[in-house]
Amino acid sequence: MDGRDWGTFLLPYEQAVEELKVKFKTMRAELKKREEYAPIEFVTGRVKKISSILEKSRRLNVALDDVETGIEDIAGIRIMCQFVDDIRRVAEYIRARKDLTVLIEKDYITNFKESGYRSFHMIIEYPVQTALGQKKVLAEIQIRTLAMNFWATIEHSLSYKYRESLPDDMRARLKKTAEAAFVLDNEMSAIRLQILEAQKAFEDDSNIVSRTLSIIHQLYFYHLVHEAIEAQKRFNDCWERHDMEGLKVLLDDVKQLLGNARKGENPDEQL
Repeated sequence: MDGRDWGTFLLPYEQAVEELKVKFKTMRAELKKREEYAPIEFVTGRVKKISSILEKSRRLNVALDDVETGIEDIAGIRIMCQFVDDIRRVAEYIRARKDLTVLIEKDYITNFKESGYRSFHMIIEYPVQTALGQKKVLAEIQIRTLAMNFWATIEHSLSYKYRESLPDDMRARLKKTAEAAFVLDNEMSAIRLQILEAQKAFEDDSNIVSRTLSIIHQLYFYHLVHEAIEAQKRFNDCWERHDMEGLKVLLDDVKQLLGNARKGENPDEQL
């Protein structure tokens, strides 16, 4: 086995993964604020285990002195999307970034693997600032839907268990389930607009509930105890009746009360 200090060797990869996760999570938050919808559902990352690096270098016939350039996925980022169309959009955002360089793209969605595997891969070069100066490392970004990710996770676990000898019947069943996942993605894309409208409605309703309760709680700090109690009763009544329109009216009322309290005014009317 190679006598290098693997802990030190992997440090820049670990740094790259942590920085990229933060950047893509920040991208998601910004897009959500700007457009109310972000094509990124969530982001994960990992650094290959030493045993996996050694195994892959053996399988690809890469000398251990050459793993930095011969193994492209020591650092890995996985970006999950709701819809297939989102994958293309995320890839465009990555291509436009100035803090990394896209070297290779592998489209396993259009050209899926024989096993049924589907995903979009981008090999990037990413600069990290180490204690000894800048170091550019390779990293792989995988962009896939939730359905693709579910299938790939199961397939990876089975492949690890059986190594190179995955039984033919299991291989066939995995391929069939990959097709089922692909059909599911297509069906979800077909009703994308309705899904997004439903998600937005749910999020809007959740925001109304949380904002209303937060303001009711703040009324106590302005000694508007009676008003807060009456507002809570109205909230409970609306909640029991699933009356979102009533909650919207209540939100406007308590916002007015809080605004008056902050200006040092007394509320003109009781709730």
